[in-house]
Amino acid sequence: MKAPKKRVSGRKSRARKLATGKTTAHASGKTSGRSIPSASRVRKRGPVSRPARKHGLDAPLCEAVGWNTRVPVASGAKRRYVNLDNAASTPAIRPVLDAIVSFAPWYSNVHRGTGFKSKLSSRAFDRSRERIYRFVRATPERRIVLFTRNTTESINHLASRFPFQPDDVVLTTVMEHHSNELPWRKAARVVHVDVLPDGRVDEADFRAKLDQTRGRVALVAVTGASNVAGYINPVHVYARWAHEAGARIFVDAAQLAPHRPIDMKDPDDPEALDFIAFSAHKMYAPFGAGVLVGERSVFEKGDPSLVGGGAVDIVNLENAYWTDLPDREEAGTPDIVGAVALGAAIRWIEKTGWERIIRHEAGLTAYALEKLGRIPGISIYGDADPANAADRLGVIPLNVGKLPHSLVSAVLGAEWAIGTRSGCFCAHPYVKCLLRVGESESREMEKRILNRDRSIVPGAVRVSFGVYNTRADVDALCEALSAIASGRFLDGYELNRERGEYFLRGMNEDYGKYFKGIAD
Repeated sequence: MKAPKKRVSGRKSRARKLATGKTTAHASGKTSGRSIPSASRVRKRGPVSRPARKHGLDAPLCEAVGWNTRVPVASGAKRRYVNLDNAASTPAIRPVLDAIVSFAPWYSNVHRGTGFKSKLSSRAFDRSRERIYRFVRATPERRIVLFTRNTTESINHLASRFPFQPDDVVLTTVMEHHSNELPWRKAARVVHVDVLPDGRVDEADFRAKLDQTRGRVALVAVTGASNVAGYINPVHVYARWAHEAGARIFVDAAQLAPHRPIDMKDPDDPEALDFIAFSAHKMYAPFGAGVLVGERSVFEKGDPSLVGGGAVDIVNLENAYWTDLPDREEAGTPDIVGAVALGAAIRWIEKTGWERIIRHEAGLTAYALEKLGRIPGISIYGDADPANAADRLGVIPLNVGKLPHSLVSAVLGAEWAIGTRSGCFCAHPYVKCLLRVGESESREMEKRILNRDRSIVPGAVRVSFGVYNTRADVDALCEALSAIASGRFLDGYELNRERGEYFLRGMNEDYGKYFKGIAD
């Protein structure tokens, strides 16, 4: 392939009365502790919304599509479905679905089309990219926004395009999601920063590992916020440390982007974030778009990792000449609807304001931690102090006595219509640290899994909040967990040993009755 043409161009929060939802949380903004601001320190960005009436925690910030859907439970009745699985994925909020419905009649393929609909679709697609630049406080002069399918694909894309040299090191942490671990193993040698007993990143070990790998560490890859324990990492502090060691930094912002503002900063700032990635499906726009933002210079060199239509200016039988960014890195027809949906979600966040979003979610988290802490037998992993709710995400991992986590999650779904998630949440090493799983137990577990037996795999139940959840959802959860903790749930749950999941015998859901797309 020939070279491309030249481009044209803190301290603990004193969160008084958070559990009531009546006051705003405050944080100190201590440099070495919290680089992502809490509610009281957020600078507003984009359009300013009109003053809204006080909503407290009893009303959603925004309606989610299907929020009042009633589903069958084991008793034969129907209950309103309570979705507390937002860390995995979020439903569409009404403004996003409205935008998609409004856009659908005008849909066409983008760029190079001469028809009115193609031109309109192209403008809508490009407008979404512009919104993303503003959302992460980046500019197109030295950075590029690339559309992908999700955060996992974004990280794999970066791993394949980053200019690694032989013997280069990627420094990451034990806290990471598998998606910010496995792709780097294919590209470089991975060194891990330990976590403390409470699950926080061990920053002393972080500095020590940077010193040990100085001259060889090419990239620091860290999560902006834990998808397991909800910790928010001081990524700008980590960026400064990485740059001092001669490395760049990548931030997995999949969990961070829906809940806190992102500021990539000027590329010359010592605390700048060089690369970030996030997914629309965790931002109330579950229509298939992901985002990778990073240095233009990295993607202007070499061959794209995905090649095909749209990525070239000229193709003959011997050569191909790659076109300019972003097209050269986005071969094929893009997810136009997904991009429009993400743009609509960002617009809603901008109009609503981060202060309101953080206040609402922090209030729910504090309220939940306070109520859960009063239920006998509940174990919460990570920071269980309600007073710190403004400085973390609304992600709570827990267990109920000695009951299997998968059984608790199954009971919540089958008898209470509450959606949670159980297991290790694609973060096996981190969850094993939180649960204090020893090396010998870990080896035995691995043997059982390889023999298709997941019957006693360590894990937890994860509860996670979104902008549409309310205090009533927390009340429903705590009522259910109180009943489960006291042994008040049905007999007849059977374990599928290979899958490690419990099913209530005799409860046969006719899913085709509720969604005709699977009825045939």
